[in-house]
Amino acid sequence: MRFIRTNMAGHVLIENAHVNIDADGLKNRMNLDNCGAVVSFLGITRSKNEDSNVIQLEFDAWLEKLPVVLDQLANQAIENFQVLSVAMAHRVGVVKANEDIVAIHVGSAHRKSAFKACEWLIDELKKQAPLWKKEVTDDGFTWKSGLG
Repeated sequence: MRFIRTNMAGHVLIENAHVNIDADGLKNRMNLDNCGAVVSFLGITRSKNEDSNVIQLEFDAWLEKLPVVLDQLANQAIENFQVLSVAMAHRVGVVKANEDIVAIHVGSAHRKSAFKACEWLIDELKKQAPLWKKEVTDDGFTWKSGLG
């Protein structure tokens, strides 16, 4: 599912990724008019957590609400950090070790605001997105507390 919105403040592109994330494709679909910088974050499933080998993560999501929350966060970042464009995608379902989980791209006139916005976005996504994570390792599985 793709959700694109342009308003007076900036441009937002949100995608739910059920199979994979095309981080470069997501960035290429951004409106980068007047941007001098794009800062990107790509989160991947680590293959080891403490002493266990991670086989996969399983993300359960409130699918109707996820793009709404991501859109709200993106618009808040545009307002708070004066960036011009935000694109975000998050995987749902099974994500194997070393596969992409989340992609965030922030376009702005200057790099400092893009870096700050990108860091804020991943922190807030982990706090607010309606996502629940099950980590499957060679020792069993664990539901990770909280959202994101």
